[in-house]
Amino acid sequence: MSDWWITGDLDAFLDRAGAFLHSRPAEHTVALTVTDGLRRRGLRAFGDGDPVFGVLERAGRVEAALVATPPWPPNLTRLSETDADALAAHLAALGHELSGVSAERDTAAAFAEAWQRYTGAKAEPHQRQRLYRLDELTVPDPLPPGRARVAEAADRDLLARWFAEFARDVGEERVGDTEAWADSRLAYGGVTLWEAPDGTPVAMAGVTRLIAGQIRVAPVYTPADLRGRGYGGAATATVSRAALDAGADEVLLFTDLANPTSNALYQRIGYRPVADFEVWEFTATAAG
Repeated sequence: MSDWWITGDLDAFLDRAGAFLHSRPAEHTVALTVTDGLRRRGLRAFGDGDPVFGVLERAGRVEAALVATPPWPPNLTRLSETDADALAAHLAALGHELSGVSAERDTAAAFAEAWQRYTGAKAEPHQRQRLYRLDELTVPDPLPPGRARVAEAADRDLLARWFAEFARDVGEERVGDTEAWADSRLAYGGVTLWEAPDGTPVAMAGVTRLIAGQIRVAPVYTPADLRGRGYGGAATATVSRAALDAGADEVLLFTDLANPTSNALYQRIGYRPVADFEVWEFTATAAG
């Protein structure tokens, strides 16, 4: 019998796993922000499929959690190889179809191997990420010409377009409704623009809401023809300072390890590595 409890009930999941997720807010930043988004915007906030949640509990103690919002790969908290295997077996037996997995590096690899073994699906690594935490903020000096401002309703179309372009740049096709994303961020001032001196927006940096003492910077985007001028770094430093001023104990961000430029930039600003994560993609084999 599996120790995993699987449900589609968000409230029931948070009743069981909420304290566990809050106990390590940096490591659990994705699960925290995704469940907060579902609570605020509805269960279809991130896609048309029904969310699935899971809790690994032994002797009344929660040891791990699963948050899945199809079509996105499920997010897993850290698991041993044995527990990753048990979860894959349990989900496969229940008939769940997964597009991939996103988790701390060893957890993602262990679950992907098990899922491939139990389902016959082909599992391939899609992206290697590094989670960073802000240590001491170092604002770029000199800053590029211009100024920062919080995005407003009049910027909605720009935010939606830039979010779609950002998703294409990182190889993500499951971006969903970009206008709904813009609306959700505008509702709490969740995007800051860097403007050139003539008032033209040249970069954006977004932030998640403050949850469990943490705010995550995401996404950071500069159009291709404007890169290399310091706009993205200026916007990132601005939202990082605003997050601290808003009371965040931890300011976090993920980078794509395939992009050495962004990794170096964030470290210059004051971000330090926390852990490495991986996203794997699953595809059915011809026989499947």
